[in-house]
Parts: sequence; structure tokens; C-alpha cells
Amino acid sequence: MIRHSNIKHGSISGRVTPATRFLRPGYAMLLSLLAVFTILVLGFDPNQARATRHLPLELAPEATASFDLPTEPPAAGQQATARSGDIVLKSNPDAGEPDPAVEWHEVTVKSGDSLAVIFSRLGIPPLQLHKILTVGGAAHNLKKIHPGQILRLQTDTEDNLLTLEYQVDRLSTLEIRQLEDDYEIATSHRTPERRVTNAAGIINSSLFMSAQDAGLSDNLTMEFANIFGWDVDFALDIRKGDSFTVLYEELYLDGEKIDDGNILAAEFVNNGRTYQAIRYTDAGGHTDFYSLDGKSMRKQFLRTPVEFSRISSRFSTGRKHPILNKIRAHKGVDYAAARGTPVKSTANGKIVHRGKKGGYGNTIIVQHGSKYSTLYAHLSKYRSGLKQGSRIKQGQVIGYIGSTGLATGPHLHYELRVNGVHRDPLNVKLPGAEPLEKKYLDDFNTQANTLLARLDLVRNVQVASSE
Repeated sequence: MIRHSNIKHGSISGRVTPATRFLRPGYAMLLSLLAVFTILVLGFDPNQARATRHLPLELAPEATASFDLPTEPPAAGQQATARSGDIVLKSNPDAGEPDPAVEWHEVTVKSGDSLAVIFSRLGIPPLQLHKILTVGGAAHNLKKIHPGQILRLQTDTEDNLLTLEYQVDRLSTLEIRQLEDDYEIATSHRTPERRVTNAAGIINSSLFMSAQDAGLSDNLTMEFANIFGWDVDFALDIRKGDSFTVLYEELYLDGEKIDDGNILAAEFVNNGRTYQAIRYTDAGGHTDFYSLDGKSMRKQFLRTPVEFSRISSRFSTGRKHPILNKIRAHKGVDYAAARGTPVKSTANGKIVHRGKKGGYGNTIIVQHGSKYSTLYAHLSKYRSGLKQGSRIKQGQVIGYIGSTGLATGPHLHYELRVNGVHRDPLNVKLPGAEPLEKKYLDDFNTQANTLLARLDLVRNVQVASSE
């Protein structure tokens, strides 16, 4: 029988029984040890419990064939890393806050699209467009987008632009990235593979037709004509049976040809006379075409100032004027061409006359140093922006063919004066450009010999195939 006890202030008083002995400190310790023993026997591991709350967590291999990623990003300070056969989330105390949700948009430019139209379609604020267009540098390319081009834009959940990628061409990509409240620009370039190839042909009708048959593009044909155009008039001097040989580069990207490169060496046989040219870049970075003796293929003057259909009148001291009907010296060359055909300055110089000049009609006179001057007459109009005193460069368009003044039809009257004396532009010996510096001649000859050997091989194959 257990006597009722009184409990005062949290203490127990009264008679001690077998039940109350377990409340003594020694017995309490024994109870704790028994509890721990029971947990171990049952296989409960408190460390395993902690592992379910703290990562990493490894999945069984068979469970990794497919899985759903969590819809919520990892907590701050943790980073998810995918490996073959498992998912590991690592603690990364340096990571900071996660990036906001972003979305990539790939836009193919359509007809009528501008950057403003595309931004409006995506809901990007107009102010950000203004900031991008004022970045400067290569950003001006964004004003020239055209149908078919692709833009990649990255925006956040509030439609703010984070990144814009624009492929300017096959080799250049423009990237604009948000930098605090502004944008920065970067341009990446890919370097194409350069492969040397060749072409050769015999002229039957025209250089362009024969070059096309040989596989040369129009751009390469124009470059070829420009190389030898100082010495050969490709409108008047071409003969059936003339031949050409060209070594040039082709540009490849990812195994696909994307463009033509530079002409490295070229040969043109005109009416039995052989012209050869080698492309060479000196240590100073200057590139030009040179003959085998190191002289520049360029001359100070272009042979002709205009693309023409025919020469309607040559230089003569005793020509009968078609309008005045009397013998009068014709101190220039007339090039017949369609009205509006561009007229180019044949050399660097300064315009000393721009305006009407008697029977010449609309006329431009260009002074080339103290010794030479050229005259361009019967123009329909002048190129805008040019005036007396304007500095111009060789090949620059200065006006357009017309029939102003005493003229029976649209043509260009062209004159060349040497020390104030009229000379025949078709026959006068034109001064050459600066030759290659002597210190580069040995290196030039080494490169030239290698290229000439390849030209010889291509030419011989062409001759053999035509026999």
C-alpha cells in the first residue's frame, strides 16, 4: 500500500517505493543508456536523419534515367550541378543571390522591321533602345539590319533587355550587354581558313565572259582588270587569243566556302605581250601589286575615267567639228556612254574649276600637282558635295555623263594636260607609283618565285588542255 504524499514546490516527499526509486539521478542515467541501446538495435541513425536535411543527396543509378527538375531554384548559397548518374547540389557561399528569370528570343528580321519595331513587339522599353543606339562603335550596324538576319535577345521578367546578339556577317558577331544602368558592346570575330586555288582561260570575246567560264566571280574579275588596267585598256586592247592565269584565295568556314579572298599572283598575255603581277605586303603593312622588278603596277593616272561603250572621237589636230562644221583640233578623247554613267577622277588632285565652260558645258577641271591637269566636259550633273577647292582621290566619282554644251549626244570629253600642253590620253606615258623599297626586294623575290612557279604550272596545264 502506497501512502499518499504531498508535493510541495516541485519536490516529492513521503515513503520511498520501487517506483519512486527510478526518479533518483543514477537511475535516470541508466534510463538514458537503455534508450540509446534501443535506438541502435532498431537501426535508427540520427546522422542519417541529418543527411535528409542537408545536401548532397545521391540518387540510386536506376533512378537517374529521367527526373523532373525542381520548379523552384536552389536556395541562396547553393548550386545545382548535374553529373552522369546523379544530381549534386553544392553549397557555394560566394554565389550570392540567384539571377532573375530570363528568356531568350530569336527574331528573324522581316521586311519593314527596324530595331524599334522589334523592341516594341517584345515589349522592351524605348529608353533602352535609345541607350543601345548611343553606345557608339559597332552599334551603328544595328541601324542596317535587313530581312533574313537573326537577332537573339535576352530579357528578364519585366521585359528589360539584358543581352542582344547580332551576327553582322559570317565572321563577326555583335554583342551588347547590360551594365548597371547602361550597355557595353563587344564584337567577336572568327578567322576563316584560306585555301589557294587557281583559274586560267583564253579570251574569245571579252575578259568577263572568259573569266566567268573559268570560274572567276565578277569581283575577282574586276580586281584582275584593276591590277592590269593601268597598262591595258580592256575595252580597246583585248584581242582574241589573249590569255590569263590567276592564283587566288578562297575563304572557308566550318568546311564551307563563304567568299573569295585576295588575288596573290596574276598573269595576262595581251597581243603577245606578257604582264605579271605579285601581291606583296611589306613589314610596314603596306600592300600593293608589283611587277617582277619590284615596280608598282599602279600608275598615278587611270587609263580611262569612265565605263564606256566605245570611243566616239580620238585626239586629233585636224578633226572636223560635228556642230561647227569646220576643222578644229580635238584635244581630248570622247567616250560614248549612257546618260548618267559615273565619271571618275583619273588621279588624286584638287578641283580648280566646277561649272559651265563655253562649249564644254558642265565641266570639272582637276589639278594634279604642278605638272598635270585633267578636264571632264559635257556632264549632265556634278556629284553632290563637290566644289572648287575640293580634294579628291583617284577613282572617286566627280560627275555623270550628259550632253551639255556643244554635243550631239551623251558622252564624256576627257583631256590631259602636261605642263599646260594637251597630250593624247591614250598614248601618253603615264608616271608610275613608288616602287618597292630596296630593303624588301629579297623577301619579295622569294615570295614571287614561289608564286610564279605555281602560275607556270597552271598555265601549262591550260595550254595542254586547249590543244
